[in-house]
Amino acid sequence: MLTTEKNFLQPKSVKEAIDAAYDHIENFKYVAGGTDVFVNKFQGNEISSCLIDISGIDEINTVKISDGYLKIGALVKLKGLSKQETIRNEFPALIEAANSVGSPLIRQAATIGGNILCENRCIYYNQSDWWREAVGYCLKCEGDICIATGSKKKCYSELVSDTAPALISMNAQVEIADKNGIIIKNLEDIYTGDGVNPRNLNNTSLITAIKLPLNRNFKVVFKKLRQRQSLDFTSLTISVSVDCSGKIRVVLAGVDPAPVIIDGTSNTSAAHFVKESLRKARSIDNEMLSRTYRREMIKVYIEESLQEIINS
Repeated sequence: MLTTEKNFLQPKSVKEAIDAAYDHIENFKYVAGGTDVFVNKFQGNEISSCLIDISGIDEINTVKISDGYLKIGALVKLKGLSKQETIRNEFPALIEAANSVGSPLIRQAATIGGNILCENRCIYYNQSDWWREAVGYCLKCEGDICIATGSKKKCYSELVSDTAPALISMNAQVEIADKNGIIIKNLEDIYTGDGVNPRNLNNTSLITAIKLPLNRNFKVVFKKLRQRQSLDFTSLTISVSVDCSGKIRVVLAGVDPAPVIIDGTSNTSAAHFVKESLRKARSIDNEMLSRTYRREMIKVYIEESLQEIINS
């Protein structure tokens, strides 16, 4: 393991990375592509004194088939997903979702593991430190009030991962390593719905792979709302899937601290999916597009997506 005097560690295995995390358990951060972590450090939203760079761990940078699942290593770059034949054939919606992230330069560096773990966002939080000091610190940065709503109890910073809704719509699981070994969870179960602490993971845990079930013949429609067609974070992401048994899953991001998930079948009406999505989505006015507009677009996107699946 290489180290520097500023506690920048470069483990070469999952075990080394987790050992390093426990050695610096009070103040560390895993980093891979760095497209989220380093921006937050620049803004003063991430202040860990120890960075554990996992980008050199080859064992979690592969794509393979195992026990009926496609296993995508957490360090696989977003740009690299389109080079995998199995992903192109079985899960093209994942490539579409990955290609909607940021810019080509960002996708060359960003990893799929990093994207599903990217920090929740809010226009009142993702600012420079002097800006946040001037407007008042919020619940997510050790303040005592949500600047967007005035609430002293809830943070509604939004899940903005674009690959997460696509993966969840296809029943993805994650492989999580820690001192006690490896566990498997459904991807949606790692999200808490709490904007301050948005993930249900031990600080030392390391996501090593994403697993997608094979032979389900998913048909998926993916849509993303944003001001510009590149670079911007999502204002609303929707992934709607149907599998070979007729099960339909609608997954939203960008409108709640966690993914919004509605399950149904081919007999479930579009109106039901829309009604449940609007009921569950706790969107507020904390980004560039208004809450009212984004909620209107939930209805539009769901109806369009279901119609596209019927016609496909």
